[in-house]
Amino acid sequence: MNILIACEESQRVCTEFRRKGHRAFSCDIIPESGGHPEWHIKGDVLPILNGDCEFRTQDGAFHRILGKWDMIIAFPPCTHLAVSGAAHFQTKRLDGRQREGIEFFCKFFEADCDKVSIENPVNIISGTYVYEWFPDIATKYGLPIKPTQRIQPYYFGDHAKKTTCLWLKGLSKLVPTDIVDPGEFYIAPDGKKYSCGASADMAHDENGKILSWNDPRTSMIRSKTFPGIARAMAEQWG
Repeated sequence: MNILIACEESQRVCTEFRRKGHRAFSCDIIPESGGHPEWHIKGDVLPILNGDCEFRTQDGAFHRILGKWDMIIAFPPCTHLAVSGAAHFQTKRLDGRQREGIEFFCKFFEADCDKVSIENPVNIISGTYVYEWFPDIATKYGLPIKPTQRIQPYYFGDHAKKTTCLWLKGLSKLVPTDIVDPGEFYIAPDGKKYSCGASADMAHDENGKILSWNDPRTSMIRSKTFPGIARAMAEQWG
């Protein structure tokens, strides 16, 4: 299948689908950190969202997709959507960041693709917030739309707790593969230790020091897909 992994610089999901033999590409506005520039599109995902497109991967190679994508797995930024950031919503409403974030998220609902997954933490897409503050967007996209399912990393073998919502179209719900203890810390593949569970909004650097909430490394760390979930997506959807 031709698979677009949108808003993914880590390439964790992209790599798992590549292992299954699929023609998967990650896409993000920043360079990849997964070690495969030949699979990464550095740029805006919207121009290629509906397929029938041409693009260059980060290594400079030219690619063409004939017709629409067979599958899209999207990880749109949650910075302006997650309910955990409600204290900053008023500022983000006024300066336009929240409207922009909602519109971007909803573009994936409209993508011309038969199989779509959109991943985010618990956010404002599923409640009455958008209808109250952005009624035009709610009407345009038919919001609110509740997630199809909620999963946890510890359902798939990773000792971590982080509520993850999936909005699915044409795809089955993910079935847990290895339910383990949530644990107190998550050890990433690079060996670094990050907090989880009750301290899920925090992250630790390689020396165990807690990073502040506004440290750019914090959002980068927390946005990465857990390995077990990435494998389950490839195994069950690929």
